[in-house]
Amino acid sequence: MNQSAVYGELLFSALIAAGIGRGLSKFLDLPRRLPRWNRLLSYLWVPAAVLFLAIAIFKLRSPLIGEGYFLLVLVLLLAVLLAVRYHRPARTLLFAMAPFVLYKALELLLEEPDGKLPKAYDAFMDTTRYFVLIWLITFVFIARSQKKTLEKERLVREEEEKAKRLIEIQNVELERLVVERTAALTTQAEELRGALTELRTTQAQLVQSEKMASLGELTAGIAHEIQNPLNFVNNFADVSVEMLSELREEQARPERDLALEAELLSDISQNLQKIHHHGQRAASIVKGMLEHSRASTGERQPIDLNHLADEYLRLAYQGLRAKDKSFNATLVTDFAANLPQVEAIGPDLGRVLLNLFSNGFYAVRQRQLRGEAGYAPTVSVSTARQGDEVEIRVRDNGMGIPEAVRQKIFQPFFTTKPSGEGTGLGLSLSYDIVTKGHSGSITVNSQEGKYTEFLISLPIHQAG
Repeated sequence: MNQSAVYGELLFSALIAAGIGRGLSKFLDLPRRLPRWNRLLSYLWVPAAVLFLAIAIFKLRSPLIGEGYFLLVLVLLLAVLLAVRYHRPARTLLFAMAPFVLYKALELLLEEPDGKLPKAYDAFMDTTRYFVLIWLITFVFIARSQKKTLEKERLVREEEEKAKRLIEIQNVELERLVVERTAALTTQAEELRGALTELRTTQAQLVQSEKMASLGELTAGIAHEIQNPLNFVNNFADVSVEMLSELREEQARPERDLALEAELLSDISQNLQKIHHHGQRAASIVKGMLEHSRASTGERQPIDLNHLADEYLRLAYQGLRAKDKSFNATLVTDFAANLPQVEAIGPDLGRVLLNLFSNGFYAVRQRQLRGEAGYAPTVSVSTARQGDEVEIRVRDNGMGIPEAVRQKIFQPFFTTKPSGEGTGLGLSLSYDIVTKGHSGSITVNSQEGKYTEFLISLPIHQAG
């Protein structure tokens, strides 16, 4: 290769290097991100100028000079991309250029002094060249797409910042206006605070009154419900005492009947087991009453909803029977097998269920008092799992709720009961306990004169 061709190839490489350097500087915003590296890229012409002088002085004719310079520029660009790798498009360009730089290094290594590749490597190098060029072009387009995306995100952030600054300015202006009006409104504000304090006190008293009302219903139910296990305990205890007397008489005889003694001991053991079982039943009823009466700690624990619903259904039923011994109703339960426990506040959910059951029994009793022929008061409860939630359905075949009333049923102080029979807070508190306290939902479906059904949905695992 003559000297002019070497000059031409070196000049071509220098122009391409300058263009790539300028394009990369603009694409990656190097003056802002890496000012030192950007200044270094602006001097890419210096090595080319030195090589021009070397060619002129030493009469160099090797075609490898231009390719060596171009490879040096590519390595420098890789170093720049590595320095700004925290920028996503830069990482993509680094990923794009690495195979191309390796190819150029391999090509320079395999080339003969005259700048030609040995024929043995022609096919391999041609295939590799096409691959790395396609690779480079593909990822350059990807990098451009990433840059456009980042630019859009930057514009969105700028708009958000602008809006935020505008809001801050407006807030400052509003605060100024508030401060100016504060002096004139001080007296009114104090009066409002006093009224609010009184309102909160009254609200707390009403809530406590509702809780005490539900506690009264629960206590009446417990007094009746606890009679059954206590009667069993007393009966089995009396029988056991008689059996022990028979056992002592048998042991006192000269000729003892060992089979009879064994039978008596077995019967006494069974009686003691039954006494223990019914004693535990009575203890669980008392424990439920204590949990219901004490203030909620807000601590969530795994709750067996089947057990909780069954317990409060029977206590609510016995509570109404304590007021009206002539009242009888059918209790229907349909509990899902293997129902997962729910992280919940047991006493609070107990209050919700007690309120729904009490309302259901009240509704069927009112319908029964109308004297419909063939009417059988029925209150049912069922549980089921739906995905990540557990459902509780409480249904009664009472009076039903008109559409106009259903729209207001969860509002505080709204009640359809006569004066003195309800505060209007039961369903409102139940709604707050389910929705705010347990991130669940409670809905009502009803047909007037037919039925009313409440559906409670609770997440199995509480967030946070």
